[in-house]
Amino acid sequence: MNSTMNPRPGLGHRAATAFTRLLVTLLVLGLGGAVAFLLSQLNARTFSFAQENGQLVVMKGRMLPMGALPYQPGDARQADAYAPLTVEGQDVSGLVERRFSERDELDRALFSLLESLARYKVLSDKPAELERGLYYLRRAELLSGLTDEQRRSLASMKADVAFFQAKQKLEEARRGVSEAMVQLKLAAESRNRNTPLANQFLTTVGPAAQALEQALRAAEASLGNTPAEQPPRETPPAATPTAAPETQPTPDASTPPNAP
Repeated sequence: MNSTMNPRPGLGHRAATAFTRLLVTLLVLGLGGAVAFLLSQLNARTFSFAQENGQLVVMKGRMLPMGALPYQPGDARQADAYAPLTVEGQDVSGLVERRFSERDELDRALFSLLESLARYKVLSDKPAELERGLYYLRRAELLSGLTDEQRRSLASMKADVAFFQAKQKLEEARRGVSEAMVQLKLAAESRNRNTPLANQFLTTVGPAAQALEQALRAAEASLGNTPAEQPPRETPPAATPTAAPETQPTPDASTPPNAP
């Protein structure tokens, strides 16, 4: 009687149930795969920073839902722009915590750090500091996603660098000309086959070289950097005040002279 009231499901019903479960499983797996693929694509377009051994490393997401590797662009110029950067004690914790969905956003954040590293170095009179500042500026120039304000700031720093570079090259030229004149005088004073040519150079180039050196020294002095060398002038002796002669009273004719 129980078998009559509760018939066992047939083969077709069991097959339909299994097919439905398989379809649902495949649908869930497909949706999961699609979500994983979309997350992987989103992660692959994401940039970030990591701090390793005192350097800031640009990271790019992997084609996985999570994870990143050091960014290695195919273009050599871009590779120089995004190479590991020594932070020189700068606090970069704010950059390390950020994520960038576009490379332009990455460029703007990276420029801010390069600007802070370069700003005071490009104004330095020390060649090593100036060269380091130029290195940061060259990297900043390679970034394509800068704002208009950042481009103006970059142009301003480049103008400052141009002045200091020109000043440095003029100083190097002055020293070179001075050393060359010393060598020419040495060659002119000796007796060898180059003595006539050395004398000719001294006669021809000497006045112009002296004028150039004086002009450069005067320019440096006007900037307040190096006092111009001027021939010492003899200080005239202080004038000794001459005492005025005492005015003797005119003797009265009626007053007899003092007796000895």
